[in-house]
Amino acid sequence: MAHLRSRRRPALTLPLGLALTASLGFLPGAAQAAPADSPATAARSATADAGSLAYVVNTRTDHRTLASVKKAIAEAGGTVVTSYDRIGVIVVHASNPDFGRQIRSAKGVQSAGATRTSPLVAAGTTDEGAAQVLSKAQAKSLAAHAASGAEPLEADQWDLRAIGADKAAKINPGSRDVTVGVIDTGVDDTHPDLAPNFSASQSANCVGGKADTSPGAWRPYDPAEDYHGTHVAGEIAAARNGIGVAGVAPGVKVAGIKVSDPNDGLFYPENVVCAFVFAADHGVEVTNNSYYVDPWLYNCMDDPDQKAIVDAVDRAQLYAQKKGTLNLASAGNSNDDLDSDALVDDSSPDDATPVHRTIDPHKCFDIPTQLPGVVTVSASGPTRAKAYYSSYGKGVIDIAAPGGDKYQFPDTPSKNGRILSTMPGGQYGFLQGTSMASPHAAGVAALLKSAHPKATPAQLQALLKAEADNPGCPSDPYDGDGDGVVDATCEGGKRVNGFYGFGIVDALDAVKK
Repeated sequence: MAHLRSRRRPALTLPLGLALTASLGFLPGAAQAAPADSPATAARSATADAGSLAYVVNTRTDHRTLASVKKAIAEAGGTVVTSYDRIGVIVVHASNPDFGRQIRSAKGVQSAGATRTSPLVAAGTTDEGAAQVLSKAQAKSLAAHAASGAEPLEADQWDLRAIGADKAAKINPGSRDVTVGVIDTGVDDTHPDLAPNFSASQSANCVGGKADTSPGAWRPYDPAEDYHGTHVAGEIAAARNGIGVAGVAPGVKVAGIKVSDPNDGLFYPENVVCAFVFAADHGVEVTNNSYYVDPWLYNCMDDPDQKAIVDAVDRAQLYAQKKGTLNLASAGNSNDDLDSDALVDDSSPDDATPVHRTIDPHKCFDIPTQLPGVVTVSASGPTRAKAYYSSYGKGVIDIAAPGGDKYQFPDTPSKNGRILSTMPGGQYGFLQGTSMASPHAAGVAALLKSAHPKATPAQLQALLKAEADNPGCPSDPYDGDGDGVVDATCEGGKRVNGFYGFGIVDALDAVKK
């Protein structure tokens, strides 16, 4: 199932110019061997050591090195599941408890580590709170308020009007030549609002680290639990077809790349590596990433396992960027100042018993949101104020978008401040979270790509920031939940600040300018 949990995300300071380098230069010391053991590594249970674990082994990309490392993997008792030779990432299963230590000492290995702390069995998300699924009666009641020419449930989509997406659709709904890949819990492509725009040829199941493109492999394992990806897909590209809701970019295509594990709902590194590479190789122009890579909320570079995870995912997302894919990700739901000096992580590893640790946010990283070139998105509510749960931070947030807020009440039939979108089985429901903000921004990015088909990922990101409207820091102390306590402090000015980055995305400006 998809775990409905908060996410904290620290700030990452990168030297200018480092963000566009190859992944081996992504972080200081990335190519050097990390300490053999650390407190976080020690958290792995004896039970995990007794079973089979998944690993990522990162090497140079020349044929000789790859062949040598694969031979060393076999000699250390590992089995290659798949190898992404173009980026030098090899996914391995091994039951040898000393496999990690042995393979890190092999010639040509630049980093290697376990991608989980518990044994393999026979892959969370960033929505906040439980889903509110509409009953048929509720949907019928809301549809009674539909304006002429609008979708039946559009009256409750305050989020579209907040960024001018309803007006933008009349000018340019997006191009069929643009596809947004939803890297998530799977997408129900049979939903009547998604079927017209779904691209099966660009969809897959990446669970286990190797793409499965068989028909329907991209669909949710359990529609009742794994609804997250379907909701996200509808926010981006639900068709304007006289049924249900509309997406921000109703004319573009949407693909589903499933990465959530069927046993625990977690998003393991090898799955995400597969997803970025698959998206890049199948011509996906934009990806939405409303999750963080499990099992570590923060991946610390003094731990060999976590260091290898950062390296592997970074190689994959940089590969996607170089192939022309813009990646967007949600900022998290802990209302944390992501530019703080230190943060407490008491939720990792989330596939075993968590350990309490205080981490240095300049040495421990939340991925993929903190990786170079990834657009980090915070959430706003119906009044354009920062959503009460949304993390923030000057120099960390790139842009903001509607994510919903139960404490902010829109002028809609339901007065529900959450985001209404598609759910598996032809249903509709409300959710809120930075998980909902990121797809709104991805939809605007798709509109920009439609208008500027030759734009590179870096140029698209610049366009996103240029069209955004910044409300500026609030003049009064921020009290998101109305309990009389100041909940966050916004730093920065009208152009760029910690709550909104460069501002809230504007779909109408995206198609007009």
